[in-house]
Amino acid sequence: MSELRPTEPPAYPGFFLSFEGIDGAGKGTQIDLLVESLTARGLPPVVNREPGGTAIGQQIRGILLDAANTQLKPTAELLLYFASRAQAVDEILLPALAAGELVISDRFTDSTLVYQGIARGLGAEVVLQLDAISCRGLMPDLTILLDIDPETSLARAATRNQATASTQTRLDDESKEFHTRVRGGYLALANACPERILVVDGNRPAKEVANTIFELLLPRLALAVLGKEGDC
Repeated sequence: MSELRPTEPPAYPGFFLSFEGIDGAGKGTQIDLLVESLTARGLPPVVNREPGGTAIGQQIRGILLDAANTQLKPTAELLLYFASRAQAVDEILLPALAAGELVISDRFTDSTLVYQGIARGLGAEVVLQLDAISCRGLMPDLTILLDIDPETSLARAATRNQATASTQTRLDDESKEFHTRVRGGYLALANACPERILVVDGNRPAKEVANTIFELLLPRLALAVLGKEGDC
């Protein structure tokens, strides 16, 4: 599926890991556990969250996720996501990767491909055109896709939002059918890019999932010194 990334990727000595999955898949929990494990081993990573990894991104995140913004249209939504991503690429990701850091991002362009490109029906072409402008070919060296069923996803998200009294629930409030399309899009993308996107069963206990992720990551980190892998 190399046609999904037409722009020549930038060269850098660091390693770029992203986490993907439908809302409630456990990305935040797994990133926290991985950061803890890596830091204990003397490999503290740089962490980015999308949207919102920068101060400007946080302001954009407020617009995107506010449950009151029911009139936000798909194209405007798409542009806002890439505005936040472009800021993170220039402010956080590329500088850290150029410095040889391990970078972990909670979502990247794969999210936009499946949420806006597939679930919103905007198509992959427009997403990838904006990706070429905003990210200039940057893509993860490895992506962990936490896969859970939509019922579990929605139940987890509802519990989390209730516990935190969050008003940033606009996407969580989407229908089960919407989240089912998102999951299907993720699995199709993973099937097209098996070298880069590794599917991990997110329905298991958190510690068990964390151990699986760590076992998958370590060989890729070792190979990173020999050159980048993947064709998607």
